Amino acid sequence: MFLIEPFYYAFMQKAAAASILSGLLCAVVGVYVILRRMALVGDALTHGAFPGMVLAYLAKSNLFLGAMIATLLTALGIAAFAKKQAVFEDTAVGVTVAAMFAFGVLLMSYTQSYRDLSSMLFGSILAVTFLDIVLLSFVTIIVIGTILLFEKELILFSFDSTYAQSIGISGNFLRHLMLILLALTVVSGIQVVGTVLTTALLVTPAAAARLLTKNFRQMMGIACFIGVSSCLGGVYLSYYAGVSSGAAIVLIATAFFAMAFVWKTARG
Repeated sequence: MFLIEPFYYAFMQKAAAASILSGLLCAVVGVYVILRRMALVGDALTHGAFPGMVLAYLAKSNLFLGAMIATLLTALGIAAFAKKQAVFEDTAVGVTVAAMFAFGVLLMSYTQSYRDLSSMLFGSILAVTFLDIVLLSFVTIIVIGTILLFEKELILFSFDSTYAQSIGISGNFLRHLMLILLALTVVSGIQVVGTVLTTALLVTPAAAARLLTKNFRQMMGIACFIGVSSCLGGVYLSYYAGVSSGAAIVLIATAFFAMAFVWKTARG
């Protein structure tokens, strides 16, 4: 009864569907983020989505689409700056994310109440609409389908980029591909935990899985389990305890990471 009761309500059914999709997608892409050490880029993209969401809010349009467009533009901006090699990638990330987030803050002055934008910063999974679920499903299919299509190249590039490029795999193509996939994934996380906490949903399950195994397949499976379990657990906590769903999701994922760290340390 405890497990079934929340799903008597349509909004909880949609919240559960969104949490499963987002937890799964963030975990899959998060493994590559951990292996490629792209956590800083993921954090930049979460903040880069903010002005798109504010614009969509002002235009009374879909926040998911606004975030997606802004995040993709941020990813392309980072790639364009880094490609010129006039600045290092971390510098390009810092400049781009600061500009995008500042633009979002500027746009906030046109809103009637800052309270209306709290869901963008901290997530509002219980307010997910059917259209959001459709868009999230579409993004999940596109991202995971693309990863499966380029799986061998992405795995090799993640573990040994120098060797991958020496045998003819295009490093620039895979970097741009990862940026685009990461941008789309970030949007799914924002829908669940907001721009402030999305990096944690992207990184923490994969980081915990990395502590538990060095096998890539096992790492992916464990990360998906932790990601989905954390998201569903956060939904249950938000229903029964009345707490913020986004914060609950991240704290549950962090608890998994802490247990993995203790286990790893105990084994030496």
